[in-house]
Amino acid sequence: MLGLVRYWRPKAMVQQEINAQIILDNAIALAMDSSWESFSLLALATAVGCDLSLVRKFYRSKDDMAEAIFDRADQAMLQLTANEDFKSQSVDDKTILCIMCWFDSLASYKPIIREILMYKLEPGHIHLQAHGITRISRTVQWFREAADRRHLGLSRIADEIGLTSAYLTSFSFFLMDQSKQHIKTKNLLKKLISQLNRPHVFFSGCNGSSNDRDDSNRTKID
Repeated sequence: MLGLVRYWRPKAMVQQEINAQIILDNAIALAMDSSWESFSLLALATAVGCDLSLVRKFYRSKDDMAEAIFDRADQAMLQLTANEDFKSQSVDDKTILCIMCWFDSLASYKPIIREILMYKLEPGHIHLQAHGITRISRTVQWFREAADRRHLGLSRIADEIGLTSAYLTSFSFFLMDQSKQHIKTKNLLKKLISQLNRPHVFFSGCNGSSNDRDDSNRTKID
């Protein structure tokens, strides 16, 4: 889980030392103190100890910062693939671990995640909504790669649709979930993922799915 770190920088700080991660950490801290909408980029520059032009060098807008937060979640999830225990799990269990890791990386600042998503859904923000569809598709593709979901043809299409639905349904639940270690979200996700292979029974005969033969190696996540 990613923690929040304040980087209050002195004015005399050499600006070359400031990077995108420092700026984003401060943006998150400011938003948690007030809200994502209310903090200004000028206040952010002051907190970091730089001018607005340096903030703009890394982020053209708050929307770019919001995307960077989700990029962090992607990166945290992909780091699971280097873990030997993760590699030994079944495809479905790896999928659950990936999605829960993605959620956990955002858990410390769920209030601003909710606010960011509500902002994107406001009327008039069609460009953000279109970009959001691309973001969802890209993240789902990384889930499939990390979990080694190797469905082909129509089976792949069914898997992508089902996985996207499971991800978005559990994400919506996660944002309001107050249970310890988000166990309710995890239980919901397990149920949704367990249902993914059902459409593949019809499709796999024509298109093939190497994952359909992995059930004998299935393990269960506690």
